[in-house]
Formats: sequence, C-alpha cells, structure tokens
Amino acid sequence: MQATQKLRAFKTFATQAWALSKPYFASEHKWKARGLLLAIVALNLGLVYMSVLFNDWNKLFYDALQDKNAAVFWEQLGRFTYLAFAFIVIAVYKFYLTQLLEMRWRAWMTGHYLQRWLANHAFYQLELARFAHPPNADHNPDNPDQRIQEDINQFTTYTVSLTMGLLNAVVTLASFVGILWGLSGGFAFTFSGSEYNIPGFMVWMAVLYCAAGSILTHYIGRPQIKLNFEQQRLEADFRHHMVRVREYSESIALDRGEAVERAQLDGRFDRVLGNYLHLIKAQKNLIWFTSFFGQAAVVFPFVVAAPRFFSGAIQLGELMQISSAFGQVQGALSWFVDSYSSLASWRATTDRLTSFEASFRALAPVEQAQAAIDSIALDSRDLSVALPNGTVLLEHAQLHAAAGDSVLLQGPSGSGKSTLFRTFAGIWPFAKGSLQRPAQAMFIPQRPYFPNGPLRDALAYPESPALYTDVQLRQALVDALLPGLVDQLDLADAWSQKLSGGEQQRLAIARVLLKKPQWVFADEATSALDEASETVVYQRLLALVHSAQGALVSIAHRPSVAAFHSRRWELTKQADGAPALYTLEEKRA
Repeated sequence: MQATQKLRAFKTFATQAWALSKPYFASEHKWKARGLLLAIVALNLGLVYMSVLFNDWNKLFYDALQDKNAAVFWEQLGRFTYLAFAFIVIAVYKFYLTQLLEMRWRAWMTGHYLQRWLANHAFYQLELARFAHPPNADHNPDNPDQRIQEDINQFTTYTVSLTMGLLNAVVTLASFVGILWGLSGGFAFTFSGSEYNIPGFMVWMAVLYCAAGSILTHYIGRPQIKLNFEQQRLEADFRHHMVRVREYSESIALDRGEAVERAQLDGRFDRVLGNYLHLIKAQKNLIWFTSFFGQAAVVFPFVVAAPRFFSGAIQLGELMQISSAFGQVQGALSWFVDSYSSLASWRATTDRLTSFEASFRALAPVEQAQAAIDSIALDSRDLSVALPNGTVLLEHAQLHAAAGDSVLLQGPSGSGKSTLFRTFAGIWPFAKGSLQRPAQAMFIPQRPYFPNGPLRDALAYPESPALYTDVQLRQALVDALLPGLVDQLDLADAWSQKLSGGEQQRLAIARVLLKKPQWVFADEATSALDEASETVVYQRLLALVHSAQGALVSIAHRPSVAAFHSRRWELTKQADGAPALYTLEEKRA
C-alpha cells in the first residue's frame, strides 16, 4: 500500500513537472528551444563517448608504463592531448548552450507568468483571495513576486541540469556496463559441495552497491523536500516585510514603530534561521552517508580485482581500466544518490509553481458583474456586491448617473463605498448583476500609486509621457496646485515617499487634469488638502467633466465637499438578519 502511494505521488510530481515544462517547448520559440535541447543532448552523448575513449586509453597507457615501453608511452601521451582538447571543447559548449537554454526558458516563463499575473487584474484578485481563504492554500499562494523571480529560475535550472544528468547517467551506464562485464570476468565459489560461477561479477557488485546506496539516501534525505519548500517561503516573507518597512518608512518613523518592526523582522528571520538549521542538519546527515559512499567506491573495484592482478591474470592497465569502468557504472547508478539534494529542491520549487498555477485557475469561476462600456451614463440593475468571504454588502442596487451629474457617495466607515467604486471600475470580482459604465473615466484612489523614476513618468502613468508636451505636463501641475514641481519633470525619485500625503493627492489630480477624461471617480481624493485647496481642486474637476460632457462621482466625509455635488447616494446599515449589510438610497444633496 505504501509503495503504491509513493508511486502515485511520483506520477503526480512527474505530471506536474511536465505540465510546467511543456508550454515553452510548444510555444512560439519551440524550434529554437528544441534545437538547443537537441544540441545539449548531442554534447552530453559526446562527453560519454569521450569517457569511453579515455577508458580505452587507460589500458594502453598503464600497460606501457608496466612494460616500460617508451614508444607506446609517448604515443599515448600524444593521443591524450587531442582527446583532452576535444573533451574541453565539448564541455565548454555543453556549459554554454545549457546556460543559454536555461536563460531563454526562464525569460519565456517569466514573461508568461508576468502576463498572467498582470492580466485581468489577477494580481489584485490573488491579494483579495487572502481574505477568503486560509494562508498558503493552493489557490492563495504566498509571495507571487518570489515565485516569478526565484522559483522560475530554480525550476528551469534544476529541470535542465537534472534531466541532462539523468540522460548522461543512462547513456554512460549503457556504454560502460558491457565494458565492465567483459573486463571483470567471473567469480567462482564453492557452496555445499557445488561450484558456482557468477559472470560479470563487478557489474552485479556495482548494481547492489548503488541500489543499497539509493535506498538509504532516500530515507536519510527525504526530509529536505519539505524543508526546502518551507525555506523558500520563509525567505520570501522576510524579504517582503523589509520591503514594506521601506515603503512605509515615514509612517513607521512618525509612529516610532522601529522597535516593533525590528521585533517583527527578528521574528521572521528567526524562523528563517530555525528552518535553515533543520535543513543543514538534514543535509549533514545525507553528506555523512554520501561522502562515505563516494570514498568507498574509490577503493571498492581495486579490492575486488586485486586478487586477479596479484595472481597475474590481468595487468596494471587492465586493472586501471576496470577501475575506470567501474567508476563510470557506479557513477551512473549513483545519479540518484549524488543528485538527491538537487532533486529535493526541484520538488519543492515544482510544488510552489504548481500551486501558483492552480491559483490562476481558481480565479476563473469567480462570478463578476456583467459590465458593458457605455460613454453616456453609469447605470446598474440588480447589482449585488459581496466581500471576499462571501458576506453580502449590497443587494439589488439600482443606480443611475448621467452626463452633467455630480454625485456624492456617503456612508459609515467600512460600509463598502470604496468597494462599490472598485465595482464601477470593473476590478471587483465579487459582484454580480448588470452594470453599464462610461468608457472615458478615471479613478482617483485613496492611495494613488506613483512609479519610481522621473516625475513626468509618475504624472503620465500609466501612459507614456511622450504623448504629452512639457507645456501640458507643467500646466497640469500648476492646475493641481503643485507649481513647485514644474521644474522637476526629469528628476527621478521615489515619489510615493518623497511627497507628502497632500502632494500625492494633488499629483493624482494632476493626472486627471492632464488626461481630461469625461468621467471622474474620486475616492477621498482631497482628504489631505486644506479647505481652500480642496475648493480650487473641486472647481477645476467640475469644470473639466462639464466641458467634456461627463460627470463627477465622489466619496468624501467632509461636509465642505457636498457643496460641489447636486446628488447624494447614501449607504445605510440594515437591521440584523437582512440579506445584505447595507442598502443604497438617493437622498437630498
């Protein structure tokens, strides 16, 4: 039963590894990929052939030494020169082409997963899934950035190196087992009065030696699979928290949160070191065995063949040839022993990428509102909005806003105002019903994003700044009350950290004023501004949407913002037991 389960687990893993590997070799780059792979296979076969030639050279060279035959000695030295040169050329190009294949494969897989991660807001939905499912579930992977950056690199490296190593081992075994069989002779012994002879004795000894070594290696080294998987996750968690400290450096400094963050980082790093210590101990146990296994294999063929050499049955050259052939067969049969640590890492990496792949498939069945792009109005029918955990926020909402409107959305904190905006934008996956939304619309979130780099890139994001003249870029900054930045368009900086909260909000508004959309959805877009600045900014946003024959929809708690809106939607909490937490009503502005 246990053997059946292990076989089933191996088949599952092999299927997963093939599913991850196949797309590249069937992609638009398939002929280059297959050509490189075939070249690497041919070079590996060439190295095995060179080993056969070196094995034959061993006999001739050492026989010449034993016979003190100077002519053959110098002849074989000359032969060694061109054999060694050919071996070096093959080895160099095998390394180069292998690295080239790994690099190109990694580049393709990285592009493939980046496309899937960034398409259809998958990166956003994966983060939302954290609220709906327990951490580290297959459909809720930790640290997607680490899986794309590190796991893909390890997967391509291990897949190529291990498969080529296995191929090399198989071909080497096929090439040398016949040589060793012929050289080793038979082993005769008497048992219970009968004589027995075992042909190819050295071959059978190599098989038994390596079979025992492989079984022991698996039982000693298998804890490394789980430990490698956990190590990658813990390293990524530690790195991710340091990135968060850097991103929120000002807030942490204002709160005097250094001690807390240090404790958090120390705790994460302690878990990294704790798991790594367990991994080191597991590797130490395996190295104890593999080192003994490898050292014993050096003298084992001499011990077995020594009686025939001292009896004069074979010469020194044949003894060295037997030792070389046994080493090649033993090395081929010991591929599992020698590669176990790499196999454990490959298994962990494959499992992580497989769960990452599963997370994309898990996003497919999420029900979303049927959205139609309409350039005239915002209109919903039977719109229902839920949280990731399934709690219904709003049910059967009927909304309508037309060109020329200015609507203020209000409600208690946490009532789902921003979630409703996400539904309007078409990025909230937990909504259903019918929704028409304007095509020419821009959303100003509570926390605007600015890429690190030149200010012109942050202002034009996500479009190219080349679409706008410097005059347009500077005018947008002036209109958004940021005249101090007009001379810094080419200054590269981390604008999310350099600018104050109010400046970040005004820079986000400058984007809107630059691009001039018909509709603007503003989520607490002026919460960090003073009342005078807020008045100027809202006047300009209203002028913009009216001139473009669009509308303005805002979320705001300040009473002063209400003056710029002619209509008001309000989210009101329902009584306990109601099908939804809130109801949406239109009230007097």
